[in-house]
Amino acid sequence: MNLLLCCDFGSTFTKLTVIDRDTGEIAAFAKAFTTINTNVMDGYNNALDEIHKICGKRDFEMCLAASSAAGGLKMIASGLVPDLTAKASRLAAASAGAKVLKTYSYELTDDDKTEIASIAPDIILLSGGIDGGNKDVLLKNAESIAQIDGDFCVIIAGNRTAAYEAEKSVLSGKKQAVICENVMPEFGKLNIQPAKNAIRELFIKNIISAKGLSKVQSIMSDEIVPTPLAVYEAAKLLSEGTDTETGLGELMVFDLGGATTDVYSMTDGLPTNTKVYVQGLIEPFAKRTVEGDIGMRYSLGPMLETIAESGMPLLYNTYGISETDVATWLAICSATPDVLPIGEYTAYKTVEYAFAREAIRISAARHTGSYERIYTPIGETLVQTGKDLSQVKYVIGTGGAIINATLPQSILQAAIYNPQDTNLLKPQNPRLLLDKDYSLAAMGLLARKFPELALTMMKKKIVHI
Repeated sequence: MNLLLCCDFGSTFTKLTVIDRDTGEIAAFAKAFTTINTNVMDGYNNALDEIHKICGKRDFEMCLAASSAAGGLKMIASGLVPDLTAKASRLAAASAGAKVLKTYSYELTDDDKTEIASIAPDIILLSGGIDGGNKDVLLKNAESIAQIDGDFCVIIAGNRTAAYEAEKSVLSGKKQAVICENVMPEFGKLNIQPAKNAIRELFIKNIISAKGLSKVQSIMSDEIVPTPLAVYEAAKLLSEGTDTETGLGELMVFDLGGATTDVYSMTDGLPTNTKVYVQGLIEPFAKRTVEGDIGMRYSLGPMLETIAESGMPLLYNTYGISETDVATWLAICSATPDVLPIGEYTAYKTVEYAFAREAIRISAARHTGSYERIYTPIGETLVQTGKDLSQVKYVIGTGGAIINATLPQSILQAAIYNPQDTNLLKPQNPRLLLDKDYSLAAMGLLARKFPELALTMMKKKIVHI
């Protein structure tokens, strides 16, 4: 057998997937608690021991890895106008697999600088101004960033006429600086691929060492990539297909993790109604958003605060759980993040289900475009902001809280439009699919070497529910 090993170092679990390249089947799967606080190789070896029990000890044809351990790749994005260059920077960072913790617009204030220092990002993506346009904000923010304490890299992706002067300012603050093409060289035109490439190169060059993954890299056949980037590439392949095999078409993926919830949409998102006008940037076909306050273990506290904004009694009444049930489960997960709710009908299982469903509901609403009615002298007009996802054909769920749920379809139904979703352009009648083998990250890694095999396996392994 020609066996390939795909490794995903997650915030909670390290997952190993063995693929038989000859049969196109998953030969083995194992997971172990991620040991980022000691040595990530401990968790890897624990999972590998389980793999050896299934497959026997053998050499792998190829070993590939992705990682979101230790919080993944933490980024700050900065731009000129919130709905233009700042949004372009955020889209570039998110599609590269980063966890975008904050986006700033206009000139950075002293409070902003203090906040950035407290966030301690790995990378700051600095943009602002179209080519030949405004230079002042980019240059002023470069000076401000140079004054911020911290060991981070700065990618300069703004007005090219000011890029080298901005680089000098950043370097004066003893920060590493990388110049790439403008994320928005012309008004309303996105150009995020160069920034994505720069982020990936910095991840490989700098972040792997900082996250303690150097030993892992030494035994891999290719460069480690951010896990969200692997899932992004798997979702894009599943949607678009290859030259020899057709993909599924328009789809969304919800990856419900321990620290974040990542949402991917693969569709142009243009209006389905000819009377609708798009306001702001035309978003890319392949889009990712990451919700850093929504996760099933490390982010349960922040998620509870987010849910509270819509009223805690509604949460308790909807799911039939008590405040004590929720508080106790949060305390258990805080002490032991790898714990799973035991039993089919325990209160903790209900709390887990409730939080998973709320995570999908909230993250779907944030990712989805919306419309508003405005009235002009010639009559009513509909204005769309963001992507129209109403005609998306498939919604796919992955992540332990969905895969291991008794009712995964009920959790994913929170992504579908309902009458309470006023003005939201959420999917209206999609088919619900489940990544039951937790394979999307592995398939994204496999797609880099064997795209046809990866597509064939995904179409077979991702099942209807």
